[in-house]
Amino acid sequence: MSAISPARFGDFLRDHKGMLRALQWGVVAVYALLIVVPVFLPLPDETAHVFNNLTVAAQFAFWGIWWPFVLVSMPLMGRAWCGWFCPEGMLSEWMSERGRNRPIPKWIRWGGWPFVAFACTTIYGQLVSVYQYPLAVLLVLGGSTVAAIGVGFWYGRSKRIWCRYLCPVNGVFQLLSKLAPWHYRVDEQKWRDYSKPASRAAASARRPGASIEIVPIAQRDASEEATQRRAATVNCAPLVPLRHMQGAADCHMCGRCSGHRDAIALTPRSPEAEIVDVAHGDAWQTALLVFGMMGIALGAFLWSASPWLVAAKQWAAEWLIDRDIYWPLNDTAPWWLLTHYPEVNDSFSWLDGAAILGFIAATAIVVGGLLYLALQIADRLLPQRNKDSVHRLAQALIPTAGCGVFLGLSATTVTLLRHEGMATWWVSDARFALLALGLAWTLRLAWRVAGRRGASVPARLPALAVYAAGLVPFAYAWWLFFAGW
Repeated sequence: MSAISPARFGDFLRDHKGMLRALQWGVVAVYALLIVVPVFLPLPDETAHVFNNLTVAAQFAFWGIWWPFVLVSMPLMGRAWCGWFCPEGMLSEWMSERGRNRPIPKWIRWGGWPFVAFACTTIYGQLVSVYQYPLAVLLVLGGSTVAAIGVGFWYGRSKRIWCRYLCPVNGVFQLLSKLAPWHYRVDEQKWRDYSKPASRAAASARRPGASIEIVPIAQRDASEEATQRRAATVNCAPLVPLRHMQGAADCHMCGRCSGHRDAIALTPRSPEAEIVDVAHGDAWQTALLVFGMMGIALGAFLWSASPWLVAAKQWAAEWLIDRDIYWPLNDTAPWWLLTHYPEVNDSFSWLDGAAILGFIAATAIVVGGLLYLALQIADRLLPQRNKDSVHRLAQALIPTAGCGVFLGLSATTVTLLRHEGMATWWVSDARFALLALGLAWTLRLAWRVAGRRGASVPARLPALAVYAAGLVPFAYAWWLFFAGW
């Protein structure tokens, strides 16, 4: 059993960095194939399927499997995707090993990038129909990869500056990985005491009459090599302060620090430990949770099915025509600004683009705004309130927010499976079961966080009721998407 213990697996990752790099180059090759080649192929028709058309295969790989299950991997394995497979992270680090090594400017370190990058990428992807068309995939994913390489070339030395500060999904990955049942635990006392035994042994050997232990040369060399390896400086690519690392939010699970100073080891933990005991959150993480993952992303997933949006566009079009204003109805925007593929009768007008933006913004304001208001009220109903307490209470939203993003992305998975003729009768029940589990876990975490603030059971009940009320618009929106519309 000890041979496959988490700590030994961490050591295995540390000792096989070359194998991980080779694996990452393999992922880069597949990624490049799927992102570039479909651009030069004709757009698929209704007869195209996963096994006879590379464009459909790439669409299924990216939006049916890749992104939905990368999200699933975060609460299961931490950010192992980032450290083991991610092509952008590997290319950025590889380029930084050969780049200009310039200092990281303050604008890159700005704490709002995870929210802003996620919001802009999500909205822009909807405007150019990134789930449907290879050119949009090349622009959004390929553009992100080029930016990651460029940042790696200019900044850092063997570091993942892009991943740490600018990656559009970095903030989402940070939040979801807080639920992981594994992390690299740091024993700070062992860290501090690491050099003391050697010092005491050396002093003892210098004492008159001290006995001298004879150790075989091979054993001594192996021991010294292991000691040197544990004491050597660790290149933590995502710039995690190892000595004070407490959670899994920033760790890429690469194993490079495993065994360092005999103080770091891959260790199992409760999936709730980081939310309840460690994660304090901040204003930008709260914004990403409430207005990003549960607002903007929700609107991005719902707009294409909403009859409200259709009615609003019809009203706006009639209003414009009555006033002889016709240019917003034109679909002349370039494909890189709004969807424009007339060969398959799919082009967005300026009115379409404005309606999509308006729908996403309204969803973020209504759903996110009501949830944020509920957070503020619940925070005021609990004791030990301070400037950060509301953000810590917001951390309990992570399971529900993660479920929402997964449900939205997996909708494309279901559509593609149906196109392939697979039975999906079970999907509706599975969706509502998953959403219910996410909501229940969020309420449980909120209850426990409130308990950490010294609130008695009677004091927690009204706060939790308000918290639950804030989640109702979010849950109702998903009911509309899956059943109501």
